[in-house]
Amino acid sequence: MIIKPKTRGFICLTAHPLGCERNVEEQIAYVSKNGPISGGPRNVLVVGASTGYGLASRIVSSFGCGANTIGVFFERPADVDRPASAGWYNSIAFKKYAEGGNFIAENINGDAFSDEIKEKVVEVIKSKLVHVDCVIYSLASPRRTDPRTGETYKSVLKPIGNKFKSKTVNVDSGKIGDVELEPASADEIVSTVKVMGGEDWKLWMQTLLRENVLADRIKTVAYSYIGPKVTRPIYSDGTIGRAKEDLDRAADAITHMLSKIGGKAIISVNKAVVTQASSAIPVVPLYISMLFKVMKEKNLHEGCIEQIYRLFKNHLYGNDESRDSYGRIRIDNFELQEDVQGAVAELWNRVSTENLREITDIDDYRREFLKLFGFGIDGIDYDADVTP
Repeated sequence: MIIKPKTRGFICLTAHPLGCERNVEEQIAYVSKNGPISGGPRNVLVVGASTGYGLASRIVSSFGCGANTIGVFFERPADVDRPASAGWYNSIAFKKYAEGGNFIAENINGDAFSDEIKEKVVEVIKSKLVHVDCVIYSLASPRRTDPRTGETYKSVLKPIGNKFKSKTVNVDSGKIGDVELEPASADEIVSTVKVMGGEDWKLWMQTLLRENVLADRIKTVAYSYIGPKVTRPIYSDGTIGRAKEDLDRAADAITHMLSKIGGKAIISVNKAVVTQASSAIPVVPLYISMLFKVMKEKNLHEGCIEQIYRLFKNHLYGNDESRDSYGRIRIDNFELQEDVQGAVAELWNRVSTENLREITDIDDYRREFLKLFGFGIDGIDYDADVTP
């Protein structure tokens, strides 16, 4: 099969197995080049492990810290005439290289919100690892079925209280236009919190604690995002922001719950990067295309792997204990520097369809998006026949 990218809006419907493997290889090479992280974890569970920050966390855990890992994800395997999802290929590639380095690398594919998958993970920990000393929660999903009630909730991306209107870009056509969103209803706010808030993270930690598979002084980390003023109405002040507030509350509750074994729950606020989830948010692709340009010019640009390596080395297992007023680690600090945001604001005020490619990094945004699915990567022959 010759596999080419097929996109529909912010979704890529295909993935290239060799391209995804090369993408994993490059991230492993970055970690190996930058050296080992002393004092890191030995056995790590990553919930939401197949792409983005979750995949980077798994790579840093093994190839930076020398840890065994369990990765939980919900991805589509291939069949005879259709490629698998990118996350499936990423996870297979990671397992190949991790086991080649003599690390345990267990992949568990299924609904991480379910009791069934939580119980399966407990069984694997007991049989393979005995306990875990780090749990990364990096789950992103548009819907969640509550295992207690059976009710399914769907998240929405909407402002709260007032309509939202701003600039956006059609990534395919390169045309700048306006986007307008109606405010969320009370039910939509509740549903978004149920999907994207801290309830499931807390359920995971309750299960692992009850089953006695957490090491003393366990660290568990959930990833969050705040972002700049331009995205605030749709993000941090919107339905997703309400869910992130719930994540903060869950961190406090989990830390209290883990205090008996000296454990702690931590929120890491990360910078904006190209992911399939972020591509779906109006305004964000345009903002990121400007942010990339500015941060590259200032030699501050980081992708997922660079940030997670810095998070582990400097903060989680390093000497930098700085936190914001809510107790969160802020590895979005480069993104939110005054000079960076000032330069982005200047570009935002004058961007148009005509000057988009000149004053933003929209072409690199497109490349990074396709790279998520294994396309546009050096050294891969995309005209060659491959077995999906």
